[in-house]
Amino acid sequence: MSLIVLVEDNPHNARLASRLLRKAGHEVIVAQDGEGGLTAILGSQPDLILVDLGLPDIDGQTVVAVLRQQNHLNQVPILIFTAYPEQTAHEMAQAYRCDGVILKPIDTRYFVGQVDQFLGVRRFE
Repeated sequence: MSLIVLVEDNPHNARLASRLLRKAGHEVIVAQDGEGGLTAILGSQPDLILVDLGLPDIDGQTVVAVLRQQNHLNQVPILIFTAYPEQTAHEMAQAYRCDGVILKPIDTRYFVGQVDQFLGVRRFE
């Protein structure tokens, strides 16, 4: 289906999110820090990027700022993947020029649908 890069330092969150996305047919690259995320993203052509804001090396805001300077990524949705309060997360997404927010902890019933919305995928069950 789609190539998704997930930049998430919490192994449990990364494992759960990537497992759900792969089960839905997506290819997922997981990076555990900002530097690894930038390397993975710039070395591929993802269809969607999920970025945690609280990374151990480079904060998510900096990662997004670097990505927004890449012309070949202009059409790629970048989503904040965070446990911040919803209002704060949405304000940050707007300030960082992100396309949306997915809050943690994720609801496994809706997570794939949330991601698919930004990919323009419709699933019929």
